[in-house]
Amino acid sequence: MHADRTSSPSLGFARPGAPPSRFSAPVDTALRAAGWQPGRWDIKQAEVWADALRDHASPAGHRHAVFPAAVEAWAEFGGLRINPTGAGRQVAPAVLHLDPLHGLHLARTLGDLGRALDTEVCPLGAETDTHSLLAIDAEGRVYTLDHTGDWYVGPDIDHALTALIAGVEPQRLTTHA
Repeated sequence: MHADRTSSPSLGFARPGAPPSRFSAPVDTALRAAGWQPGRWDIKQAEVWADALRDHASPAGHRHAVFPAAVEAWAEFGGLRINPTGAGRQVAPAVLHLDPLHGLHLARTLGDLGRALDTEVCPLGAETDTHSLLAIDAEGRVYTLDHTGDWYVGPDIDHALTALIAGVEPQRLTTHA
């Protein structure tokens, strides 16, 4: 996560006299309709999720990695149910539930992805309309995993939410020969 979000350029339109939004107008509208607002920060709930993930072990003993980028994303966006309206740019906008417990039983899958990417990966939430899992890595990059493969969504939570809500097609993760 970026420590100073105020230095990023505005991606949308703001009311005269209002501070610029981090998000484009349609993305900002969808986030606010879900209950997000600038300064939202529920660290207590993020810590509950962190403890639940740390305490869970699969029957084979696989455990979740928990790291600051995930906890920060949960603190700001956790619990939101985002239902974008309108058409997407390239694909349908994603209906999201940002609750990491959607990935509670996928510690091995996320561990495998993390090893392939040479990082740690933790659940972020789900695309509820497609049953895809959203995940975040230790650097704050966001991915989605579904029955067709693993996908790169964005370099940080802001870009990922913008892409998912705006209907930007993610990039498939591939191996190089």
